[in-house]
Amino acid sequence: MRPMSRGRRRRRGASGLASLLLILAIVALWAYFSGPTTQGDAGIRGDDPGTARTTLEELSVSAPGSMAGYSREKFEHWSDAEEFGWEAPDDSCDVRDAALIRDGEDVVVGEGCKVESGTWLDPYTTNAYTDPQDIDIDHVVPLANAWRSGASSWDADEREAYANAPDVLLSVEDDANQEKGDKGPEVWKPPNEAIWCDYATRWISIKSEYGLSVNPQEKDALTEMLDTCGGG
Repeated sequence: MRPMSRGRRRRRGASGLASLLLILAIVALWAYFSGPTTQGDAGIRGDDPGTARTTLEELSVSAPGSMAGYSREKFEHWSDAEEFGWEAPDDSCDVRDAALIRDGEDVVVGEGCKVESGTWLDPYTTNAYTDPQDIDIDHVVPLANAWRSGASSWDADEREAYANAPDVLLSVEDDANQEKGDKGPEVWKPPNEAIWCDYATRWISIKSEYGLSVNPQEKDALTEMLDTCGGG
């Protein structure tokens, strides 16, 4: 058999390295989208799909409530991070700072807990960003949605706790967050369909944890998204 030339060996080696890097990138993305919430890796997964289906059936189903009296100011947010259970490097960190630190990689934090740089992978679009000004902190179940599904009856302390809760918040690209607005999954779903399962399980988990209702169209949309879960 004719021996492989050195040139062919080098090309074969380069191809093998490229394949390895591709595999590592895929593994990193999978870990980001489906892994548990940890420092530097927020993920968005709630309960497992089977539990989420059961929980969805247990949620109260009703038409959306009135928006009368709603204001974002009634949900005091970006409060003191440590007070609401966040891990933070400094007692000056507010919840936005802490969310950026939790959800980013190689985050550089300056004086006064100012987040200066890092890398944030937006799960809604899969795009990566290095400027913290490009990142919004999304309430997965938006404040207005929470209001019309039960939070209108909460007191100020309960609304502040919700607005600053680690399980409710996720760092995403600002344009994607603005496009989402206060929409439920019956109107808006993440452009990245690969996370529909995780998004639905997280949404259902939040609604259950905080005693919020779903409307009939919202429930249908969540069921559709759960149908994308592996083995679902």
